[in-house]
Amino acid sequence: MTMWIRLLLTIWICTGTAMAAEKATGKMHPEVSLPSAAAGWMWDGKEERHGDAKALFAYMNGAAELYLSYGFQGLTVRRYEKPGSPALTLELYEMASSEDAFGLFTFERQDEPAGIGQGSEFGGGMLRFWKGRHFAAVYTEGSGPAVDDPLLALGKMTADAIPEQGREPQWRAVLPGRDLGLVERSVRFIRSHVLLNQRFFVSHQNILNLDRRTEAFLAQYVQQDQQAHLLLIRYPHAQAAGEAFRGFMKAYLPDAGENGGSQTEDRKWTLARRQGEWVIIVFGAPTEENAAALVLAAEVKRKPGAEGLGAPGK
Repeated sequence: MTMWIRLLLTIWICTGTAMAAEKATGKMHPEVSLPSAAAGWMWDGKEERHGDAKALFAYMNGAAELYLSYGFQGLTVRRYEKPGSPALTLELYEMASSEDAFGLFTFERQDEPAGIGQGSEFGGGMLRFWKGRHFAAVYTEGSGPAVDDPLLALGKMTADAIPEQGREPQWRAVLPGRDLGLVERSVRFIRSHVLLNQRFFVSHQNILNLDRRTEAFLAQYVQQDQQAHLLLIRYPHAQAAGEAFRGFMKAYLPDAGENGGSQTEDRKWTLARRQGEWVIIVFGAPTEENAAALVLAAEVKRKPGAEGLGAPGK
């Protein structure tokens, strides 16, 4: 046997051994080793992997736009079974960044936190959480303590298996807080105008020029028992912000006064300002003063050094 044949044989044996070990330990990829069992529910040994838009669309019957908007990189799906009990399904998504994983989580957030990962919610037989660059959904067809406890256990084991810690988008800190009526669970990190319209309709056209280079936060505020929305958008540079601001004012607030505000037909106030690479808009405030207070609070918090923030653009 020649040296090259022996070398190839050694590589083949080592590769086969590594693949067998990976299957035995339930390893998804080099960064995450998914659990093989949780609270009596056993992985059925099968695993779906979807790594591109076409595969994701097929898996979701066409409803993949949300995940693609947040930089979808890959999906692994496992099913866990226990005789006589509803099966558990685990979906683990890898996104382009931790900010994208955070955004995907916030977009549909509505239930109580579960203390899993870096942010979570649990309700109706489904756990959702994010950690690092990953977003996970764990769900079952049943509900109640018999399945809720193992579902949460599977979620916690999955979160613990993700070694990295991510961070929320830095500019989350610019949002005014509860002292001005912030509804915490309403905060959304948004990457596209299509997603913005799903949470608060602005225009069929992308008049704010939102894309993956922009960072947009939408949040709800309760003022005088009425709901207002604050939209903060950070653009890659001041020129892009200026172009978007002018386009928005022309299309949405053509009759705005010098302060950038206008009272709409429902007698509520919309006010928009632009500072550097930022555009700040308040929709539906009960009074002009309420709208101005929200804008001012955001302007103060976005200044360099405010609440630990660095200089704009850093």
